[in-house]
Amino acid sequence: MTEEKRETNAEGMTFPCRLRVRAMGLDQDDFDALVVEIVRRHCPNLGEGAVSVRPSRTGKYVSVAVEAEFHSREQLEALYDELTANERVLMRL
Repeated sequence: MTEEKRETNAEGMTFPCRLRVRAMGLDQDDFDALVVEIVRRHCPNLGEGAVSVRPSRTGKYVSVAVEAEFHSREQLEALYDELTANERVLMRL
């Protein structure tokens, strides 16, 4: 069995690691599918139960959380950049 290389960067994060990424936007029919599509471009192997959706109290907004495995800081930053660039994503965490 081979041991996977672990990388620790200046911010103290060690890769590979599992992180939960959140994106918030207007609660429209396909917002959750949009977020999952973007995440899959960067992390194609999402596991079952990786996605959770939570509407706001008023029902106007929705938060989509996706748990995925990241192998580098660059991979995580590329995902954040794409989420930020999408006009339907109002906030990402």
